[in-house]
Amino acid sequence: MTQQHVLRIGQIVPSSNTTMETEIPAMFRMRERDSDERFTFHSSRMRMKKVVKEELEAMDRDSDRCALELSDARVDVLGYACLVAIMSMGHGYHRVSEKRLHGRTVENGAPAPVVTSAGALVDGLHAMGAKRVSVVCPYMKPLTKMVVDYVESEGIEVKDYIALEIHDNLQVAAQNPANLVDIYKRLDRSNIDALVLSACVQMRSLPSIQRVQDESGIPTVSAAVATTWQMLRRLELRAEVAGCGDLLSGKY
Repeated sequence: MTQQHVLRIGQIVPSSNTTMETEIPAMFRMRERDSDERFTFHSSRMRMKKVVKEELEAMDRDSDRCALELSDARVDVLGYACLVAIMSMGHGYHRVSEKRLHGRTVENGAPAPVVTSAGALVDGLHAMGAKRVSVVCPYMKPLTKMVVDYVESEGIEVKDYIALEIHDNLQVAAQNPANLVDIYKRLDRSNIDALVLSACVQMRSLPSIQRVQDESGIPTVSAAVATTWQMLRRLELRAEVAGCGDLLSGKY
């Protein structure tokens, strides 16, 4: 009997995040049903309780330690999934973070590609050809505006956005993803190319992605979907997971 090749997925996780380790693995598990691929998941955590700029900056400084710890496990790809932490550090910072964290894995003798949810969302929208989007964020208005500015600095217009103004990260995860089916209807969706249903890996949206896309007729994505898409690409696997929106349709 041929032994299956198992790929190790490393995740850099905010200490209060309870969604990254459920939604991202869920998408990989869906792939396992239709293929011979198998995945394991390994996390290292950075302290963060409230989604405010000071805590996000302190947390980001801890990401180097996490990359080292995960490279000790010889992971095949490493995902840093706190979109707003990256975007709060200035325009284009996802490139700086990805390069630096990859460097930590190289120095440790276990080079692994690094994906950030911020970079994955931007790259995913570009891959979809999205020039104009509307966005749902759980953050307070100042952080939401910062996310909007970051996306626009990458050449993607944000037509409209909703800030749910939740500052406690556990409360972000506690939101019912089914509510997004109604929340997105408050957005201006005229002449947009894509809908970002959750610009946050902590805010659950996976059960609603395909439903909103089918109902609205607009390609629908989330930070978690984009992160999974980018991880699959870095692993040189076909970026396809059924029922997870346009980005994971296999076209990109």
